[in-house]
Amino acid sequence: MCAGPVANGLSRWEGASLNERAAPSGASPLPIWHVEGAHTLFAGPLAYNASHQHGAPVYLAGLYDAFRIRFAPGAWITCRTAFVPAGMPHELDCGGAPLGVLYREPDAGAWALTGLMGPAEAVGSALVGRGGEVGPLRSLFERRDACDWAGEAIADLSGFAARRFDRPVDPRIAKVLVDLRARPEAWMSAGRLATAASLSSSRMQHLFSATMGVPFRRYRGWLRMRRAIAAVVRGANFTGAAHEAAFADQAHFANAFRRTFGAPASYSLQDIRRPSPSRPSGTITHARQHEHPEGG
Repeated sequence: MCAGPVANGLSRWEGASLNERAAPSGASPLPIWHVEGAHTLFAGPLAYNASHQHGAPVYLAGLYDAFRIRFAPGAWITCRTAFVPAGMPHELDCGGAPLGVLYREPDAGAWALTGLMGPAEAVGSALVGRGGEVGPLRSLFERRDACDWAGEAIADLSGFAARRFDRPVDPRIAKVLVDLRARPEAWMSAGRLATAASLSSSRMQHLFSATMGVPFRRYRGWLRMRRAIAAVVRGANFTGAAHEAAFADQAHFANAFRRTFGAPASYSLQDIRRPSPSRPSGTITHARQHEHPEGG
């Protein structure tokens, strides 16, 4: 990821201001996924996503128009942008229109993405608004070479939003996260990680939930999902991605994807863009120590 000033990334977004414009004419760009460091990005068309919850906070932006979101048991809300904290169930209805979806790992700033919102209304612990940072995500969707520079652009955008929200993470939980992220075998138990951090399992899980906003098991599942998505971006099929991320089989991965995102993997993870061969994507290496604990 780029460690330079914000302007380095913004230069790629020329013409991507918040001024409205229609969706590009002709064939729609393929969806884009990008998994790198503290961030996970999706930009592409979505229809209906049933109630689901994530292991990381998320910023949502309608790339060309408003979308609808619902937090049970409330009514549908029409908005242009939304922030949903980790673990909060919600439904989406985009009617097939493109949506920008940006996740930032909780220990990199659980509320940092709220800095991308414009004036907003609180709905429980979520936020919904009629404006916010749309242009940069729209440019990532429209630019067909975006896979080659998405990591730098996303890091710059997220860092721009996060500067007011940085706070230290308990060093014991930071140790747990380093160990958890460094091991691809998603079966790493809470007990083993707690012992390595000189904590009891129950105390570690309490601190983990307080720090991350989601229980340990849910976040471990989120990391496994990130690994699988990154594998698909690199060219793996669903079976290979499931194996690489330590799912039992493709069906296990498919069920977990539906629970995590509220729709089948085939809706958003097939026929996606991929980076140029010389610019590999889909790594979860953490390049910025100040932004995210090193995890390998």
